[in-house]
Amino acid sequence: MENTINGIHHITAIAGNATRNFDFYTRVLGLRFVKKTVNFDDPKTYHLYYGDKQGSPGTILTFFPWEGIQTGRKGARQVTEIGYSVPEASFDFWLRRFEDKNVIYNKVSEKFGEPYLTFLDPDGLKLELIASKSKDDRLPWETNEVKAENATRGFHNVTITTNKMQATADILTGVFGYRLLEQSVNRYRFVTDTVKNAAIVDLVEVAGEVAGHVAGGSVHHIAFRVKNEEVLMQYRDKIAALGLNITDKIDRNYFYSLYFREPGGVLFELATDNPGFSVDEPLEELGTHLKLPAQYERNRADIEKSLPELA
Repeated sequence: MENTINGIHHITAIAGNATRNFDFYTRVLGLRFVKKTVNFDDPKTYHLYYGDKQGSPGTILTFFPWEGIQTGRKGARQVTEIGYSVPEASFDFWLRRFEDKNVIYNKVSEKFGEPYLTFLDPDGLKLELIASKSKDDRLPWETNEVKAENATRGFHNVTITTNKMQATADILTGVFGYRLLEQSVNRYRFVTDTVKNAAIVDLVEVAGEVAGHVAGGSVHHIAFRVKNEEVLMQYRDKIAALGLNITDKIDRNYFYSLYFREPGGVLFELATDNPGFSVDEPLEELGTHLKLPAQYERNRADIEKSLPELA
């Protein structure tokens, strides 16, 4: 795991109403609220992080909630599905819960020999609960309503829809060290062997699919995990050598990042494990304080007034 891509680090999406988003992910899905902070480029907009008890890479789904944003359009050149790992015996629980909470969902189906349940969040983001063929030993976060036997474990996979898959596949295999595991019709499953979980990227190739529009209910970017800054910069050199535009290293407080747009059009990020989410608040207090990037602390009072209550 030293000098490798270690699966998915986090996924960032766009929402509308912040309170509605917070309620869905913490109360309906039962995820832990890991971090309450703000968008680095728009400090009067939240950046909300949800994950497991530890705030572990491979479990973190984050949102920029922009009130009144238009709804996005699903299509090519996008991340179109986010898959969470759950115990197979939990499907009855989730079906009842989605009925009770008026969540839009489809009946349980199967792909690559794994049962899955598709549903939408309040902004239309497409999510899946998947019973993995391999044992998932990650410790879940429990709430009063979502107990360990039913709770999500973290990411299982992510799906990218593309018109032509080969250039994206070349990044996954030639740069990130993934391999093609299996294919079903036009869905190609790539996996890394460096980690047990959050290790799968599916590419769905649809030649005639119109490009999607990233807005509300869309994935903004997917971040892949590296151990530290040294490894991060090694990958920067590899990607730059391919002629792709890649950013300089950016300090995101909880990880260091690089961003580039892969040839298929999806924004990829590389993010480090260090320093982690407990760098500015204890593990038991994650998500309970508004944490601001240092450059915005002098404007805290004004920022706090501009942000909606999350209750």
